[in-house]
Amino acid sequence: MHLIPQMSPIMWFTLFIVFSMVMIIFNQLTFFSFKNKINNSKEMLMLTSHKSTWKW
Repeated sequence: MHLIPQMSPIMWFTLFIVFSMVMIIFNQLTFFSFKNKINNSKEMLMLTSHKSTWKW
């Protein structure tokens, strides 16, 4: 019967921390890698100033 080496709880915790940090860094990189299209202020003003009249 061969014994399989097992990880201690501190190693599981370290592995969890490493994977969590990698996930956070990956999410930050993907979030800041895309640039949003900046609209003209006139276009934004027209969109916000449009008022709808309700006909009940």
